[in-house]
Amino acid sequence: MSAKRRFSFKPFPWGTFVWLTLVWILLWGEFSWGNIAAGILVSAVVTVVFPLPPIDYQGTLRPWNIIKLFARFLFDLTTASIQVAIQAFMFHRTPHGAVVRVKLKSNSDLYLTIVSELSCLVPGSIVIEAHRLTGTLYLHVLDLERYGGIEKVRTDVWDLEARVMRAFASQEELDRAGIPRKRIKAAVSAESPEVTS
Repeated sequence: MSAKRRFSFKPFPWGTFVWLTLVWILLWGEFSWGNIAAGILVSAVVTVVFPLPPIDYQGTLRPWNIIKLFARFLFDLTTASIQVAIQAFMFHRTPHGAVVRVKLKSNSDLYLTIVSELSCLVPGSIVIEAHRLTGTLYLHVLDLERYGGIEKVRTDVWDLEARVMRAFASQEELDRAGIPRKRIKAAVSAESPEVTS
């Protein structure tokens, strides 16, 4: 009896293909047959030769929590933008930045990416390194003293992670990370501070 070979075929990523083609046309700024053909060719090469790794997502989309996540993000974005703009005109004071290490509660690459991207989009802090294996973010904060110190940075990142996970994670993932499904006031972790100036 001969062994049968198994072949597995991945479905073609049509959404990515169409999106890349549209982006190509928009980048060239002209809707012509040549740009459409070039966009199709480039999109085909990118999706076939450089496929994205599959994302292991087994979470639950919670629309109300997604709305709350983005509403809070817009609030943080606006507040931080105003604070950084004011700080830019404070010529008599030099901000003292620092790098703060924050160990996330989840071990998911997806949530690590979302948290780091949302953290980078808020002015005044930027993720300079995301360590995938340990689930650790290293954030540079523009003015640590004005921000409220190391623990305030960590607490804000953990709160952001909790909001992200409440919006997208399954109940099992929330339980593993020790994050309750509904927001409750929690004490700040007593993790030892590590700062690099």
